[in-house]
Amino acid sequence: MSFQPPKGTDDIGAPQSSVWRSVLGEWEEWSARYGYPLVMTPIFESTELFQRGVGDTSEVVTKQMYTFTDRGGRSVTLRPEGTAGVVRAFLDSGAKGAWKGAYSGPMFRYERPQGGRRRQFWQVGVEYLDVEAPSSDVEVIELGYRYLTAVGVPGLEVRLNSLGDGVCRPAYVQELRAFLRSRSDILCEESNGLVESNPLRVLDCKICGPELADAPTMADRLCDACSVHFIEVKETLTRLEVPFIEDHRLVRGLDYYTRTAFEYVATALETAQNAVGGGGRYDGLAETLGGRRAPGVGFALGVDRIILAAGRKPLPAVEVFLVSEAPPADALVAASRLRIDGIRVDLDIEGRSIKTQFRSAGRSGAPVTVVLRSLLEPVDVRMADGSRTEMALEEVPTWVGANSP
Repeated sequence: MSFQPPKGTDDIGAPQSSVWRSVLGEWEEWSARYGYPLVMTPIFESTELFQRGVGDTSEVVTKQMYTFTDRGGRSVTLRPEGTAGVVRAFLDSGAKGAWKGAYSGPMFRYERPQGGRRRQFWQVGVEYLDVEAPSSDVEVIELGYRYLTAVGVPGLEVRLNSLGDGVCRPAYVQELRAFLRSRSDILCEESNGLVESNPLRVLDCKICGPELADAPTMADRLCDACSVHFIEVKETLTRLEVPFIEDHRLVRGLDYYTRTAFEYVATALETAQNAVGGGGRYDGLAETLGGRRAPGVGFALGVDRIILAAGRKPLPAVEVFLVSEAPPADALVAASRLRIDGIRVDLDIEGRSIKTQFRSAGRSGAPVTVVLRSLLEPVDVRMADGSRTEMALEEVPTWVGANSP
């Protein structure tokens, strides 16, 4: 008998895991720069949290959630997205005033697996809660843009829209619903089923959306407050030199968004897979979950698609491979000293022949090989290009920092 990962999931090991480590490490750095501390929530939550938060008519809830009854008879769901759980955690904490959180972890959706779309996938994201100012939208959008640019997503575009609010959107939804009823003959079966319950989602349909170019847009029907908010978002993004494209068809796939909505698109990828992330404002979500009013804004980015778009090459797991003519215990002491000084080191701790150790060094991909004769003698430092030099063991970390590619 042999076991394999479930369909739509992956084992990620070396060397590809080095790309994941670098991309996730850079996320931790960028989110910290913008003042977002790490927040960790359960991988599974009450099913009702997602039904109420994501929207019980959304495709995520109706088709994609992994839901089961636990041994206590409770309906629980593997999280399909991060925002609802983070907002719940915020409300549960009793925090007051502006609150930030960054997350990173696996999400789960039952979808047909394909490149960049898995049933277990990794997302990173931020939530900025108890804030209403347009500048909070801008900070969030900028963070995502700077991070995606830094990790090398090619052809990156920010697409931007306003979905209005409880003042102006109801009238627009009624107008859109009437328009869609008049076009029922060109709508697919699924979209026709959404006309009454969630007409905005019809605009997001991959089949029907392209046929609805003359549908009314929310941008032309914003109330004064939403219009002022959206103008300030656009003006401030321009001042920060964050390029964007207004896309009045952008509605996002989750029901909780109000006012600002945005997507990050990697135009170098195929259209079906080019959205590497997105987000928006969700001023009513906390109340929908049964809490106090706490307007917020955030985004989620799909790490699987980021890596697919960026095309980064795997990196060697270590900077130095230690080949030792000395006893294995001495080699471990030498490796420990280098590791304490911040150098990533591997070695053969079984005391095999020098020839075998050099083969292991070659397989490791390490750009530097350090040959240890004894702890009392200088070491022989060899580069992949064949150059070599001798120095004291304690000099190696500085030398590697200056010369390693």
